[in-house]
Amino acid sequence: MAKIITMGEIMLRLSTPNNEKFIQADEFDINYGGGEANVAVSLANYGHDAEFITAVPDNPIGMCAIAALRKYGVETKHIAKCGERLGIYFLETGAAMRASNVVYDRAHSSIATADASKFNFDEIFEGADWFHFTGITPAISDLAAEVTEVALQAAKKHNVTVSCDLNFRKKLWSSEKAQKVMTNLMKYVDVCIGNEEDAEKVLGFKPGNTDVTKGDLELSGYVDIFGRMIDQFGFKYVISSLRESHSASNNDWSACIMDGKTKEFYHSRKYNINPIVDRVGGGDSFAGGLICGLCDGKDFKAALEFAVAASALKHTIPGDFNLVTRADVETLAGGDASGRVQR
Repeated sequence: MAKIITMGEIMLRLSTPNNEKFIQADEFDINYGGGEANVAVSLANYGHDAEFITAVPDNPIGMCAIAALRKYGVETKHIAKCGERLGIYFLETGAAMRASNVVYDRAHSSIATADASKFNFDEIFEGADWFHFTGITPAISDLAAEVTEVALQAAKKHNVTVSCDLNFRKKLWSSEKAQKVMTNLMKYVDVCIGNEEDAEKVLGFKPGNTDVTKGDLELSGYVDIFGRMIDQFGFKYVISSLRESHSASNNDWSACIMDGKTKEFYHSRKYNINPIVDRVGGGDSFAGGLICGLCDGKDFKAALEFAVAASALKHTIPGDFNLVTRADVETLAGGDASGRVQR
């Protein structure tokens, strides 16, 4: 099994129960999660040696976040304990035509204020096979962007394969700032994941006849944009999940990939997910499945099918983490979507 490092922010998630709006809620459901932490949990569930790097406050809430990771077998020994607070995000889960809504309360969190001296990256990447980060981490603060680049330099020093999920978050930074920071980081990246909005907002690639807010896809636009991304940055693979949103409760879900050497393009099987239980973490579960498939030695098409099946299943699970097993994913990827009771 591969040794995989992920780095980012883990947050306290407070979500309204039963699809309530914030103004209705008298209580919140508590979970912990965050982009790269979610990926680490997926990979640990599949049997890989997964480690998460972050900073949390040295207080009971920070320790709860670490415990949430350790519960699922994620290594946490290099997590820095510093700073004043754990970031929080509030989630109002939508339904039908009402979209979900996220409110961040993460300014001045521990990872946003930690500098590179808090992490021994040579020790962290010793013997590692893969490093995964997202565009969320550099968006947290200028200091977090600097730490991310130091980590990437260390990963390359140790000949570690690097993947990035572009993950543009307009509530964290502007497209102009994202392009300035992320374009610089792409020279370290081997495997790039991002949808059509990410490619445009983070790297400046204008997509073709595709609109992230609508329910239709034009795959030729992805062929064009993936080819241009490979030509500019030399990626080994470019991948996008494809969400056709009919409503907050009903989505079609698939993905596409391009091989950087041959420019061969492949579109996966499509799943209709209806009803959606919780779509938060869906993209992270996709990234975790893709990394698992590639680290397992699957060809890029089989790895993509594993990733799509894994993320389709995540939409049925409350919370940020994808808690399905490798066997669950292989069953769905193999064509069994019946949902029959397992006796």
